[in-house]
Amino acid sequence: MSASLDSPAPPATATPVSWRPLVAACLGTFLLVLYTTIVTVALPRIGADLGGDFTALQWVVDVFTVALAGLLLGMGSLSDALGRRRVYLAGLVAFGLSTLACGVAGSVTALVAARAAQGVAGAAMFATILPLVGLTYHGQARARAFAVWGTVAGAGGAVGTVAGGVLADLLGWRWIFLASLPLCVAALILAVTSLAESPPGGQRVDVPGIVAFTLAATAMTYTVINGGDHGWGATGTLVGAGVAALAVVGFVLVERHSRAPMVPPSLFGTRAFVGVLVVAFSYYFAAFGALPVVSLWLQETTGLGPTATSVVLALQVVVFFLVSALLSDRLHRPAPSLVLGGATVLIGLGCAAAVLVLAAPGWPALLPMLVITGFGAGIVSPVFPAVAIAAVPPSYGGTAGAAANSSRQLGLALGIALCGTIYRGHGQDTTGGVVQTLLCCAALAMASGLVAAHLLRRPRQQNRSDQPNQADRSDQSRQPSQPDHT
Repeated sequence: MSASLDSPAPPATATPVSWRPLVAACLGTFLLVLYTTIVTVALPRIGADLGGDFTALQWVVDVFTVALAGLLLGMGSLSDALGRRRVYLAGLVAFGLSTLACGVAGSVTALVAARAAQGVAGAAMFATILPLVGLTYHGQARARAFAVWGTVAGAGGAVGTVAGGVLADLLGWRWIFLASLPLCVAALILAVTSLAESPPGGQRVDVPGIVAFTLAATAMTYTVINGGDHGWGATGTLVGAGVAALAVVGFVLVERHSRAPMVPPSLFGTRAFVGVLVVAFSYYFAAFGALPVVSLWLQETTGLGPTATSVVLALQVVVFFLVSALLSDRLHRPAPSLVLGGATVLIGLGCAAAVLVLAAPGWPALLPMLVITGFGAGIVSPVFPAVAIAAVPPSYGGTAGAAANSSRQLGLALGIALCGTIYRGHGQDTTGGVVQTLLCCAALAMASGLVAAHLLRRPRQQNRSDQPNQADRSDQSRQPSQPDHT
């Protein structure tokens, strides 16, 4: 011991860290997040070119999110069984091919089908990117890698919002898909040559659970869209509602009797976990579900072009990104009930600010709504994954995080569907329609925020030792969330 103190040993040669795997993961993440937002502003141009009606345009946006929400948990299970690199590469190839199919689609039906394939491929990528980064990097390099990844994920949403309008204006809507194909090829080459494979775990894949959950998500979205198009008593609407109800019951039964359920039913007996699911669903629904409607209103009523509309909507993403990046470390200190519940209520208040449009029906009246909802979403984003993980036993942490992200994507899918239905129900009164849509989002967010705050409140009689301590919460805060503007 004295020798080691008196004469320091020669420094160990550190193995150089290769950042090529991180570049591969970040490029895939950027593409995935990009296509959650890039289509929104181009919808009027797509409709004019392909002749799609309002319902078809809703599906162009929503089918991607439905596929992502419905298959995210299942793809996670599949990657555990088959190997994450293998599933990620398959998803990346399918993503590139489906993006090409979107760019050459000759009809709205073909475009919707290609967007569905994009969503399926995106789910395979979404479920595997972060575990692959965690597998590749360790210690300080891992923390740095996650920080870079989070920055790229946040930037992807902002770039998509702006790029969609600019490309649609300058080159035509098809280029919002075709322009990214070189990036898809580059991401695939980097991934093949740099990413390491995780050892297959041999776990069972819950195929019945995957089918039931995906069917439930699709049927619920179809019911809302068809109800607005043909009426809530229409045969198609009633059939969709029936299928959704049966699929939900089937999912519950399958999970209760499965030996390897995607989501163990016992987790739903945990108040905090349920509270996180409520927040994840409602904050994404309220903050981002109305954006396609707002985009249509800005272009069809106020006369803004796609590029100008992109710039207006990008304000929300920029605020969201800045708040999430600058305040993330501090947001884990207060009680989750205050942070998550309060921020969700704040999003509701932001949506309610849309009443200013009635007094001055132009794009400036939307700025308070965009700033406040972006601020609230930026508070929720870095916190809810860590709270979801801390709410359940350690062995279920990954499942809890994936379930929270699935709830978020489902909230976006149903938000787009319901907001579109409300907006179209106002016919020619588009200004009244956009205000009513955002007021409904406000009501949902404020009510959900209060419910979530109650569920996330710690029981007084619970021992402090049963709760994650400050160090634990700080540790969890460094685990990144999935891309949020998706």
